[in-house]
Amino acid sequence: MKYTTLPNTEAKVSKICLGTMTWGNQNTEADGHEQMDYALEKGVNFFDTAELYAVPATPETYGSTEKIIGNWFKKTGNRDKVVLASKIAGAGLYTAHIRKDGFSKRALTEAIEGSLKRLQTDYIDLYQLHWPVRGVNCFGVRDYPYKTSTKEAENHLEILETLQDFIKQGKIKHIGLSNETPWGTMKYLEASQKNNLPRMSTIQNSYSLIHRAYEYGMSEVSMRENIGLLVYSPLAQGVLSGKYMNGQLPEGARGTLFPNFVLRYRTPGAEQAVIEYQKIAKKHGITMTEMSLAFINQLPFVTSNIIGATNMSQLKENINSINIELSDEIIDEINAVHNLFPNPAA
Repeated sequence: MKYTTLPNTEAKVSKICLGTMTWGNQNTEADGHEQMDYALEKGVNFFDTAELYAVPATPETYGSTEKIIGNWFKKTGNRDKVVLASKIAGAGLYTAHIRKDGFSKRALTEAIEGSLKRLQTDYIDLYQLHWPVRGVNCFGVRDYPYKTSTKEAENHLEILETLQDFIKQGKIKHIGLSNETPWGTMKYLEASQKNNLPRMSTIQNSYSLIHRAYEYGMSEVSMRENIGLLVYSPLAQGVLSGKYMNGQLPEGARGTLFPNFVLRYRTPGAEQAVIEYQKIAKKHGITMTEMSLAFINQLPFVTSNIIGATNMSQLKENINSINIELSDEIIDEINAVHNLFPNPAA
């Protein structure tokens, strides 16, 4: 395994992070425990979860993933071996069953107390805001949704002050963003600097070979402001594994069970790009999964690559990507396909 640190901290994390959002829906508790056992054995010390999980979000599955992790901590005593990240859910129709007051002090307090209880721990290493409480172009929204963009109160200062209180109480160690924009990220950094408040260390956004929009503005923010990217959906919800090629719908796959979740990654342009990426992988004797993940692992603005799996063979292949070094020739070929099909997935 390779390691880095969360920016502006001393927290050492594996370059591969174990994602958990299927546990409690597609995966059982036993599955989740097996994955955590294996990942830790292979040097993965960074786990990411959220109060929202399992996904798709429902009242019945709310908090189930955190409970699975908490039971594993209790069973194994491995809490001190793991850098644990979780998130408070943003507001919206998708999370109306959780709460409706965004990132108010009351909401943040309720969320952190609930997560700590479910996770059976006294602290969370990295606490993240799952998505902005305003209109932004994420989750498959390609263009800026200007009609809803002004509906967020300017409460960056209140949020940071509340998170500072949690840090002082020892309930969280570091803070981060998710699904944020350059503007939103810089607002938080500005508020931190002006008011001597905790600084956002990371941002968890989507990135994959068919969705490299992070490079348009956020990559510069990451590198110049030292805020590390935690990549989610690096395989574009499994599309870059090749399992959906030629119209296939494998039994038990996310795209088969929940087709709306992968629609953004299955556009005609994305399918053409995947065909070309598959050719590159075959030419060089690696799987498309390994190539897709290895490309992300070597990016200078990436702190950790969040992989997710619904079975052990997928997990093993994903973790093994850390041992794949892509040559300049392969990277040039990948970029050539990207130039032909630039960001076909929103």
